[in-house]
Amino acid sequence: MLRFIGRNILTGLITILPVVLTLSLIYWLAHSAELILGGSIRSLFPNTPYWPGLGVIAGITVAFLVGLLMHAYVFQRLFELTESVLYHMPLVKSVYGSIRDFFNYFSPTVKKEFQQVVSITLADSGMELIGFVTQNTAERLPEGFNNKDSVLVYLPLSYMIGGYTVLIPRSAVRPLDMSVEDAMRFTLTAGMTGINTPSHRPGQSLQQN
Repeated sequence: MLRFIGRNILTGLITILPVVLTLSLIYWLAHSAELILGGSIRSLFPNTPYWPGLGVIAGITVAFLVGLLMHAYVFQRLFELTESVLYHMPLVKSVYGSIRDFFNYFSPTVKKEFQQVVSITLADSGMELIGFVTQNTAERLPEGFNNKDSVLVYLPLSYMIGGYTVLIPRSAVRPLDMSVEDAMRFTLTAGMTGINTPSHRPGQSLQQN
């Protein structure tokens, strides 16, 4: 009886927590934007009427403008210089690098660079790794690293602790029928999330025949 109750509580938590955490994150971002940017607006324009929510609107506007400016070469270079300073600071570089890598997984730019989800076989061991093809044409690879019979593949490590970019023979690469988003989520969580299919839903168990 206790096992039955515990199993259902765990299933309920697994179902509810992602929703609660997502809504909490959205609330935290909105509250922070309202607190910081809203306070700045009131300080800069003390005689102007202030409506609740202007801080959130200001935050969205700032994010949009930054994204727009990042298409310009000058701002890209300025951002790279700023990042280079952060990457040379002890402790800061580790924290910033981990956060930066995590958000890069969800960046539209990064997703476009990943052309295909593939499986890589390690020699004769039979072990396979999930990777992302980043370059499949020799012309876009460095001289001496542009073997026409190979492709460049990024092999991410689970829980966002890094990854490897390797040149792999085409014969050792097997395309997988997975979207980039599903593969990212799968590798990010070490496969614990599985792949959502009509036959597999939270709370159901899979049995092997």
